[in-house]
Amino acid sequence: MKYSSIPSAQTVILQCKEKGIKNIVISPGSRNAPLIIGFSEDPFFNCYSIVDERCAAFFALGIAQQQQQAVAVVCTSGSALLNYYPAVAEAFYSDVPLVVISADRPSYKIDIGDGQTIRQDHVFERHIGYSANLKQDISHATQTIGKFAEDLIDETISIQKNQQDIQAYNDQELHKALQLTLSERTPVHINVPMEEPLYDKLSSPSIAPALFPEDTTPEDMPVISNEFVDIWNKSKKKMVLVGANYPNTISQHFLDVLGSDTSVLVFTETTSNLHHPNFFPSIDGIIAPLEKSNNTQQLFSELQPDVLLTFGGLIVSKKIKSFLRKFKPEHHWHVGNKKANDTFFCLSHHFKTDTNRFFEGFLARTITTDSNYYKTWASIRDAYVLKRAKYLDTIPFTDMLAFHHMLARIPRGYQLQLANSSAVRYTQLFDLDPSLRVFCNRGTSGIDGSTSTAVGASVHSESPTIFITGDLSFYYDSNALWNQYIRPDFRIILINNNGGGIFRILPGKEETQNFESFFETTHQYSAQDLCKMHGFDYNRVGDTNGLKDALSHFYEKSERPKLLEIDTPRLINDKILLDYFDFLT
Repeated sequence: MKYSSIPSAQTVILQCKEKGIKNIVISPGSRNAPLIIGFSEDPFFNCYSIVDERCAAFFALGIAQQQQQAVAVVCTSGSALLNYYPAVAEAFYSDVPLVVISADRPSYKIDIGDGQTIRQDHVFERHIGYSANLKQDISHATQTIGKFAEDLIDETISIQKNQQDIQAYNDQELHKALQLTLSERTPVHINVPMEEPLYDKLSSPSIAPALFPEDTTPEDMPVISNEFVDIWNKSKKKMVLVGANYPNTISQHFLDVLGSDTSVLVFTETTSNLHHPNFFPSIDGIIAPLEKSNNTQQLFSELQPDVLLTFGGLIVSKKIKSFLRKFKPEHHWHVGNKKANDTFFCLSHHFKTDTNRFFEGFLARTITTDSNYYKTWASIRDAYVLKRAKYLDTIPFTDMLAFHHMLARIPRGYQLQLANSSAVRYTQLFDLDPSLRVFCNRGTSGIDGSTSTAVGASVHSESPTIFITGDLSFYYDSNALWNQYIRPDFRIILINNNGGGIFRILPGKEETQNFESFFETTHQYSAQDLCKMHGFDYNRVGDTNGLKDALSHFYEKSERPKLLEIDTPRLINDKILLDYFDFLT
């Protein structure tokens, strides 16, 4: 193996190795050469080369999402680092352990007009778990440092003692950052200033990084007072609302207990990855008809829970947010061992613990309350399901009908990655096979890295991946296909309605040129040339029969990944969706 001659670069590599961080996503550069040498020369690490830093960070996020382990991204100095920001923000709000490692120029070369220099320290300050700004080694390029920055060297002690103090500081900072990302599942930033020469190598490390004892203190069983149990047992209207949740993390026993209680409604989203015959997987199918009914106030009052229990990540449905903000529960409890978002402006308690541990200590003390709460809304749900089937038989080929056919034909056991905007919202309207594992970047809900995340997630997935996206999201992140790690079983379904169709559904739609240019951003692009350039098999359809035929062999084994582009009519998709909710009413 080979190591950089720069001690701080060696320290970063050795500390990552000590913490078990194996997956490293590298973007090319010169200033980060010492880090590239260390990571790529050590067989312990799985190194990936992604040129576009924005894609690289989301690719890493996808790996971390799947493995539930920290993944590092490594870039050169300057604006390269700023391209990580969208993924850093997503990781921050989605609790993904992403380690950002940036090479930097020495401090005395910042803001003097030197190339590829920006103020890199604390650059993610508002969206980062910890920023470790390492000190520059003085045992490396000592003469250069003495020429340009004498203040970096304490002349009262030897160079060796100076370097020992720097090494101790860097070890401590690295430990803090890496331990935090592992324990708190939060992104961290490690900034490494280095002076030239950058390419000198050693056959063995010149330093031995400090080792720190790990905190192995077991988590205490949560203390749940009788007050909460009494409130739950006395309530006849309890709602459980689950946001984004990693598959197979909640014990089925606890789900069965909740699903069998007639006083409990369990609302799940596509990204919740929870299933039970008595759950309500399509929230908007319940809420939307109530919004349009003649007795909205009465029906919402009947649905209003006494107790709202939430767990998981962020919620997609705007309708449930609007409902619970207006018809607030008397008690809103959130369960999660990190944070509790006051999404509905009525949070009353945060049980700061793992969800399974909470249910283990809570449900054993609860009793089943006799109530019509579930029965009433289950009948509305069942009627909605029947009406949905009838409506789909009456509509022309549009976004909604396309989603109906393609979601029903995803093979069992697949990983389903969803882009934001229309893709995740349409998917919410349909029932998915329980064997599917569903993911979407809902931390910031941006379209900027959906494809890159899906590609990264597919690399370490035991099952094949299907990624469903809209046209703007796909074209925005088209560099996601610019790498050599896309598996032959990777599949993309691209819904092309020639623009940002979701803006036609939102308030403010106008049939004007300005609306089409600056909101809807209409276009006439096709993915065919991109597929040709990146080695994808390509097919394009524009009607129901063509879609059914294409899907019949889309998932068959192939030597190359595949993309299916579905053209839908831009001008009527919004009407079909809005009429759907009228039909349910």
